[in-house]
Amino acid sequence: MTRLTLHLVPEVVWEAHDPASPYLPAAWPEDGFIHCTDGDTEMVAVANRFYRGDPRAFLLLTVDLDLTGSPWRFDDPDERYPHVYGPLGPGCVEEVRRMIRGADGTFTGIGAR
Repeated sequence: MTRLTLHLVPEVVWEAHDPASPYLPAAWPEDGFIHCTDGDTEMVAVANRFYRGDPRAFLLLTVDLDLTGSPWRFDDPDERYPHVYGPLGPGCVEEVRRMIRGADGTFTGIGAR
């Protein structure tokens, strides 16, 4: 069974990552988990809430939670934000798309890479 979710990552970080190695975001030491979001519309809202002021280009990873090799769970009552309690293993990223931004930095949608 496939259980897909989304993870936002700065493009420079993802491009520097070795695709044959497990991935952990920079916030891992502080958070202890990888933040994910279910749904494109919700992800655009999350990006604007937390990253609008960050001028870097961002990519959106579609992640198969069943292939991460790490435990995951919902810690929010609405079950929209899965948390992965370990690295994203190689091969769990199904798709990489680009986050689209307006001139003022607002995330406006998701496009092809």
